Amino acid sequence: MFNSLKRIATLTRRNVREILRDPLSLAFMMGLPLLMEILFYFLFHNMTAQFEMRYLAPGIVVFAEAFTTLFAGLLLAIDRGTSFLTRLYVSKARPYEFIFGYTLALLPVSLLQSVLFFAVGGLLDASFWSVRMIPAALLSLFTSLLFIGLGILFGSLCSEKSIGGVSATVITGQSVLSGMWFPLEGLSGGFLTAMKVLPFKNASLLIQNAVNGYADAWADMLLPLLIVFGYTVVAFAAAIAVFSGKMKNV
Repeated sequence: MFNSLKRIATLTRRNVREILRDPLSLAFMMGLPLLMEILFYFLFHNMTAQFEMRYLAPGIVVFAEAFTTLFAGLLLAIDRGTSFLTRLYVSKARPYEFIFGYTLALLPVSLLQSVLFFAVGGLLDASFWSVRMIPAALLSLFTSLLFIGLGILFGSLCSEKSIGGVSATVITGQSVLSGMWFPLEGLSGGFLTAMKVLPFKNASLLIQNAVNGYADAWADMLLPLLIVFGYTVVAFAAAIAVFSGKMKNV
């Protein structure tokens, strides 16, 4: 167990260094959602409750996490395209240790995103400041695992050239199926059902309710939590299985 933790720590440190070597991608991951938060708040918060900071900032937090899918996928795909992973495959490291090494390196990025977007939200709207921002930021680490897991899965399957298009489906899904840009009143049928069973809306709902409070613990917190957790487990299980297969084929 100790040797396994030591290998995970070593891989995590290496991945953190790789992330810091690409500050432009980090700036894009944080700068674009931040610009959207500021812009949409000033343009629309007086027109509809959808863009009040208490809804907008939590939605932006999860929307920014969707970009982690692309970031994680690129990180792994680039490693697969070089001799780095090939050399590590012959070591004693197990597939789950590689996966944890990438995951732990990306979690601080997600936490920094949440703190940044909540802080800017509080600066733009003083009423947004609340002690609930702390558990909401911590809960965002949980929702970010879904997107990190999907990114690692895509990075294990796709090449560096194709990872962008595949990851874009997740970013688009979070944008369109989370309901963050439009009110849900009046929606019905298959589209609304898809929003309820897919993780995108549920991930946003978790952070929004953590910030704003909730009336029904089951419907507003536990059920979305279970749905996101289920998709996260599937994503990581598939990522470990695919990554293990790649190791055996080397």
